[in-house]
Amino acid sequence: MTVVPENPLRGNERLNDMPAAKFRASTILRAFHEAEAELVGKAVVLSDGKAGTVEIVSLDVDHGLRISIGGHVGSWPVSTIKFAQS
Repeated sequence: MTVVPENPLRGNERLNDMPAAKFRASTILRAFHEAEAELVGKAVVLSDGKAGTVEIVSLDVDHGLRISIGGHVGSWPVSTIKFAQS
């Protein structure tokens, strides 16, 4: 026999029961994964003239979102993207 609770929690209702810090962390991670899906594999030109394909998107505590571009050593703030392939 299966017992079904009177008010089962579905979808976003579960988010309302999350502690505030956990909810904020979840929101940040969701936004990070969306940005990663949007940028990885795209051709970009940075404000300093470097160009290439985004290989890695990372989250830096001090600088926020950073990208690594194929063929170039280092990573740059996502804010330095001057042009991105659409």
